[in-house]
Amino acid sequence: MITALAGGVGAARFLQGLVKVVPEKEITVIVNTGDDIELYGLHISPDLDIIMYTLAGVVDEEKGWGIRGDTFRCLDMLQRYGHETWFNLGDKDFATHIYRTHLLRNELSLSEATEKLCQRLGLKVRILPMTDNKFETKIVTPEGTLHFQDYLVKRKAQDEVNDVVFEGSKKAQPAPRVIDSISNADAVIVCPSNPIVSIGTILYVKGIKNALEETQAKIAAISPIVGGSPIKGPADKLMRGLGIEVSAYAVARLYRDFLDTFVIDHVDHAEKERIERLGLHAVTTNTIMRNLEDKIQLARVTLRSVGVR
Repeated sequence: MITALAGGVGAARFLQGLVKVVPEKEITVIVNTGDDIELYGLHISPDLDIIMYTLAGVVDEEKGWGIRGDTFRCLDMLQRYGHETWFNLGDKDFATHIYRTHLLRNELSLSEATEKLCQRLGLKVRILPMTDNKFETKIVTPEGTLHFQDYLVKRKAQDEVNDVVFEGSKKAQPAPRVIDSISNADAVIVCPSNPIVSIGTILYVKGIKNALEETQAKIAAISPIVGGSPIKGPADKLMRGLGIEVSAYAVARLYRDFLDTFVIDHVDHAEKERIERLGLHAVTTNTIMRNLEDKIQLARVTLRSVGVR
């Protein structure tokens, strides 16, 4: 069994390649839920949704989010009624959030609701939220503390970052099967996701980092930083705000307590020696996923790096 830790778009693209190499039933994906937000009375789980939509083959690849061919008539009408509509939700996307919220209000956990959504989408990959408990990533800025979605989407990541805090992390427990999926894995892969607010968030859930440190499985991570910049998202702004160097090396250093292998892009070949001085095995390859073949090749290289063929 292969277990992956995942955030949003970068992870989803990598997983598109992984499912072409490993049977879907043998893959478990633990997904960040620190980005979850309630809007219009609905529970929205952006990272769970992008993973589900991508693996179900319905994602809007051009936008990088939402459902292909979706319309926005519901959002248009909400705007007419005076609602803020800065968080773009298509009509089909709304259906996902309506169904999820219905399940949660009928006393299902987020894990149980996610399983039902996956079944309806025809997915064989097991997708697990990192926790069923309320957990919110907040960004501390000079203007005040913002929910991550307010910082990223509403304010377009323009604010200076002073700190990142995880509300609910002291009480949050791993969702069912999360720890077992790490402990019993043949290999664990940390997807190329934001190291602060995607993977870092997962690591803040009680017991998950310990499970990674204690598992007998080999663990590989793929750098989301290439040539000193993130492929997508505000990882650079967050890392600088926390006083962390924006580099592949710095990401490896964040993960070094549990990592065996770190996969970096050819562009960062000069970082290889510095990463290996952390006690890790460093592998260089193409990590920029422009097409399906790139995704498949990256999955194969990553699996080989931890002895899975």
